[in-house]
Amino acid sequence: MLPPLAPLARRLARPQVLAAAAIVALAGLGWLSLGLMVGRALHAGHGPGIVELITAGRLDGAGRALWEALCRPTWDHANHVAMPSGLSGIGDFALVTLMWSAMTFAMMLPTAGPMVLTYAEIAETAAVKGDRIVSPLVVTAGYIAVWLGFAVAASVLQSGLLRLALLDQALVSASALFSGAIFIAAGAYQFSTVKHACVTGCQRPFPYLFARWSSETGAVFRLGVGQGLFCLGCCWAMMLVMFAVGVMNVVWMAAMGVVMAVEKSSSTTRFSRAVGSVFIAIGAVFVVSSVVAHWPTPLR
Repeated sequence: MLPPLAPLARRLARPQVLAAAAIVALAGLGWLSLGLMVGRALHAGHGPGIVELITAGRLDGAGRALWEALCRPTWDHANHVAMPSGLSGIGDFALVTLMWSAMTFAMMLPTAGPMVLTYAEIAETAAVKGDRIVSPLVVTAGYIAVWLGFAVAASVLQSGLLRLALLDQALVSASALFSGAIFIAAGAYQFSTVKHACVTGCQRPFPYLFARWSSETGAVFRLGVGQGLFCLGCCWAMMLVMFAVGVMNVVWMAAMGVVMAVEKSSSTTRFSRAVGSVFIAIGAVFVVSSVVAHWPTPLR
């Protein structure tokens, strides 16, 4: 039984195969975690569920219920599926951080694929020459460490926004003006010098990795951290857009993941500027709608 496993073992020992497997597994784990969270929220909701609506032939109602579950899951304290209104304890903080960690795994790891595979390609070439190499899992760990730090910061920010009543208990913006401000700020950042420098670093990881190549584990981990910081500088503003559209809005998560992946695979910054223009336009619509809604009605 051992000989048939030998080719598989040799294939898995190749850095590129190992890197691709790690990215797929970790990103899949992130999306699975998010799916379980949304599923629990849907189960906690009141009224007939999606299955019951389909069974009863009410397909329109089932479609609306599914869309609501994906875009605005209902958190129910009675069923212990609640997002805490503040960081009142270690358990609350861990729950929110776990949610943001799952989001970053699901959205950011697929966009890190080119960087990790570039490292694996250099490592495989070095291994052929007989040089000592460090597993691509180490550079991936450095990258993940940066985004776990972001998850902690986002958790603290979320708690503050809940306390200020800028988010409701469904983790959706409670103010159109607040949503507009986030979109406009994120759109303006798309045109900044820092954004363009970071997105260029994400688009072309080879010079950074090659110039700092090392066979030491600590140095390779720092390579991952460096690339993670490029990615953070590139994408943090787009991640914060989730506060405007709903932190657990799975549809927007998937859409933003695609946008960030396309941006990093592009060879120019034109796409970044186009996204910035769209964000500013969306933000302007939110702001105008807020102003119109609060415009005093003339006396008759």
